[in-house]
Amino acid sequence: MNATMNRELISALAECAAACNYCAVSCLKEDDVKMMERCIRLDMDCAAICKMALDYVARDSTMKREVLDLCAKACRECGEECAKHKHDHCQMCAEACRRCEQACRQA
Repeated sequence: MNATMNRELISALAECAAACNYCAVSCLKEDDVKMMERCIRLDMDCAAICKMALDYVARDSTMKREVLDLCAKACRECGEECAKHKHDHCQMCAEACRRCEQACRQA
C-alpha cells in the first residue's frame, strides 16, 4: 500500500469513527430514542471497528486485510441504517460510512 493510499484510508477510518460517535450521541438526544436503538448500536460498533482498523493499517499488520473486510461490512450496515433516518447527523454518518466502506474495499 503506497503512502498516499495509506493516508486516505487512515483519514476515512478516522472520519467515519468520529461521525459514528457523533451520530450515536446525537441519536440519544432524539425524542424517540427507542426508535434509534439499532442506529445507536451500529454507530458504536462501527466506530470501534474503524478505530481498530486504523490501528492495524497504521502499523501495517499482516491481518489488516481481514480487519478492513470486517470494517467495510460494519460501515455498510451502519450506513444503510443511518440513511433510513432524516436527521442531519444520521445523513452525515451514512455518507462517512459509504466513503469508509469504499476506502476499505479499495485498500
